[in-house]
Amino acid sequence: MGYGVRMIPDDELARAAAAGDVPAFALLTARHRAGMRATAIALLGYTDEVDDAVQDAVLTAFRRLPTLRDPGSAGPWLRAIVRNVCRTQLRARRPIPVAEPELYLPAAAEPRPDEMLDTADARDWVRHAVGRLSAPIREVVLLRYFSGFSSYHQIAQLCGIGVDTVGSRLRDGRRILARTLRDTAGEAYRTADAEAETHWALARQHFTTIHRGGYASVIEDWYRPDFSVMFLGALTGDRTAFGTLIDWTMEAGVVGTLRDVAGSDDVLVWEGAFHNPPESPDHCPPTFAWMLRLREGRVARIGVAYGV
Repeated sequence: MGYGVRMIPDDELARAAAAGDVPAFALLTARHRAGMRATAIALLGYTDEVDDAVQDAVLTAFRRLPTLRDPGSAGPWLRAIVRNVCRTQLRARRPIPVAEPELYLPAAAEPRPDEMLDTADARDWVRHAVGRLSAPIREVVLLRYFSGFSSYHQIAQLCGIGVDTVGSRLRDGRRILARTLRDTAGEAYRTADAEAETHWALARQHFTTIHRGGYASVIEDWYRPDFSVMFLGALTGDRTAFGTLIDWTMEAGVVGTLRDVAGSDDVLVWEGAFHNPPESPDHCPPTFAWMLRLREGRVARIGVAYGV
């Protein structure tokens, strides 16, 4: 869809954006950014949180465009999203018990960024923006929005960082991601699906090799000599220790199946399920995740976490 010099009505932009037109979404939110910012200032005051709230609202609006029933009311709808984001931030200003880190962000049950719009252009746009984040920030963003291991506690375990660091990196990631999405709207990125299939093929190869008993050769070939494994947030060993962990699991008759894969450049997230043998039904937890960090094309570290 092309946009000339005429003033395009909000309803036309909103319909086009909901259909996957990225420039239309960028133009729509740019048009209302001043009003969104004024709404945030009214609730939060003149603080650094104002721009964060607006950027969070833009990402939320991108996810929820299909739910906008009246495209002509896009402006009030965007400002309502800002108000909800600000209320969440105001609640987060209260002292947060360590056991309740999730109050920092909206519930993880919301659609993930790769599900925001069901079009190739939108998927490519989002994945390209994620790929431009620094590796430490990209790790937590991939886990939070592109994986099932999205709680602060699980992210902290996989990345080997504190829960407070998870929160700060996510805030930085959302700010940068929102800006990158805005600045790159309309550019063509058509490699996301091919990159995703490459990540899946690599993960399938690993799991197939595990079940065939040849994982030692994969570790030797694909894992760096200085490779380390982080188990539940703590460094626990090297390549030999990781191979022993795999052997221990397989020798017990446990079968691991791949459920989901996410990745960007030198950061990969593999999720799977354990199927324990009848004689040892509690040998392994139901689900697991690996966070693989690559350096020069080989695995430098794996973070391991378990879920229910």
